[in-house]
Amino acid sequence: VHLAESGGGSVQEGGSLRLSCAASGFAHNSYCMGWFRQAPGKEREGVATIDSDGSMRYRDSVKGRFTISKDNAKNTLHLQMNSLKPEDTAMYYCAASFRSDCDDLGVTEYNIWGQGTQVTVSS
Repeated sequence: VHLAESGGGSVQEGGSLRLSCAASGFAHNSYCMGWFRQAPGKEREGVATIDSDGSMRYRDSVKGRFTISKDNAKNTLHLQMNSLKPEDTAMYYCAASFRSDCDDLGVTEYNIWGQGTQVTVSS
């Protein structure tokens, strides 16, 4: 089982990026999937999650700017990030939990992690 992120990069404040996470070895649509980020010196934090039934959750600071989605045919998870801010700068990771429902799952309860993709937003 494997997750591979792509799509990170450097953008100006207000710009957009679309992250992708390709899953292999398992059908990601059956599980809770999420995007996390970690800035230097800070703990890893949840950004957005999507349940197997498509229910989505976002951390407050990204609501209205980020959209999580999944392409079941391609077994790929996406994170569309608009109106990016310098405080969004971090390494972004996708992760999967063997549970179907993401509700109340902590970071340590995710079973599979990608290698991460760097997002840098300059002012």
